Amino acid sequence: MTELTLQQLEQITGGTLYGEPDTKVTSVAAMDKAEEGQITFLSNPRYKKQLPECKASVVMVKESERALCSGNALVVADPYVAYAKVAQALNTPQLPATGIAASASIADDAVLGSNVSIGPNATIDSGAVLGDNVSIGAGAYVGKNAVIGAGTQLWANATVYHHVQVGERCVFHSSSVIGADGFGYANERGEWIKIPQVGTVRVGDRVEIGASTTVDRGALDDTVIGSNVILDNQIQIGHNVCIDYGSCIAGGTVVGGSTHIGKYCIIGGGAAISGHLEIADGSMISGRAMVLRSITEKGVYSSGMPALPNREWRKSVARLNRLEDMLNRLNELEKKLGS
Repeated sequence: MTELTLQQLEQITGGTLYGEPDTKVTSVAAMDKAEEGQITFLSNPRYKKQLPECKASVVMVKESERALCSGNALVVADPYVAYAKVAQALNTPQLPATGIAASASIADDAVLGSNVSIGPNATIDSGAVLGDNVSIGAGAYVGKNAVIGAGTQLWANATVYHHVQVGERCVFHSSSVIGADGFGYANERGEWIKIPQVGTVRVGDRVEIGASTTVDRGALDDTVIGSNVILDNQIQIGHNVCIDYGSCIAGGTVVGGSTHIGKYCIIGGGAAISGHLEIADGSMISGRAMVLRSITEKGVYSSGMPALPNREWRKSVARLNRLEDMLNRLNELEKKLGS
């Protein structure tokens, strides 16, 4: 169990401590459940009424809420960011594997760095290179001539295809597939002709890819996932897509081939982005949005119909079905007024 003093947490968060620096905490908890020996935070002002009764050993707050704290307070610029940093510091990380399992299959010409761990029934194919401190989970696969950077983790049954290049300190969760063939076919009189996908996938540093997410290899050029990118679970990234530094995509999103997503974009869950588009740096796309045209200016973009009470939805659909008739009547009226 990791134990840290409030003075250490002050250094970790870059905040200012008001209270006893030698007080120790071992975990983070929600404000209404926190007890002595735990740290909590206030990121939503509507919960500030709970501050006077909070039992945590310290609360991370903005300066504007410090006076409401009944005990130790750690004033920070952004309590949610501070929470993330503290949670990391207190966490005891789990690894996909420990040591090299006897049932792991490792090619004779694979190159393994120091302190590599490989779980049961994992396969490291010919010519693959694993950097220092790489951890490969049970049943995972690293293809021919793939390169996995130092400190990267592949959880159980994750798959990295041939020639894929992965940077340092990445995390690929269970059943993610990196480098499968993209959806490339030509049609000749109803017969599909497969187009060989001869590119690969290049992944930067500190990239996290969620469970069952797929990133297709390029058809000619490479698919590129920049550093500090986060991909949630069950996302489909098409061939030759480029996602620049610091972007984040929530679960269930589909990105069509050859689309370029800029830096620091945030894309909500279930969005659909067509192929061959440009998405400007800093764009925010709401969940369930359908993007059919390039986004050239930073902003917030939304589409789709949110859930409505059934009675309201039925009325809206009825009105929608009458639009064609209403348009025809409007055109006839305009003709009469014009004459």
